[in-house]
Amino acid sequence: QVQLVESGGGLVQAGGSLRLSCASSGRTDSTYVMGWFRQAPGKEREFVAAITWSGGSIKYADAVKGRFTISRDSAKITVYLQMNSLEPEDTAVYYCAARYGNSLYSLEKRYAYWGQGTQVTVSS
Repeated sequence: QVQLVESGGGLVQAGGSLRLSCASSGRTDSTYVMGWFRQAPGKEREFVAAITWSGGSIKYADAVKGRFTISRDSAKITVYLQMNSLEPEDTAVYYCAARYGNSLYSLEKRYAYWGQGTQVTVSS
């Protein structure tokens, strides 16, 4: 199993930036995809971005393309989400997720492991 812990959320003004981190632990000796999802109040959880073990393949939701960047450290156990040009619509709880294998999916049911979430609030 993989355990995930997010950090880096907070309150920021529109147009500002935040960087989220997700540290993984546990069975990290196998390849696994890591991704970010978010859930705004009253809405369903939605895909944000995902990255393969090597970092060679990345997938983004259309809503964040060009503003958010997902990356993975050289040890492969921490994933980052750099969020720039934040908008009030980006306000949500952001969740880190992981799945064994090397296929990128945007469906949350494809991810077996989840962090507890970190709140991101963007004020207008």
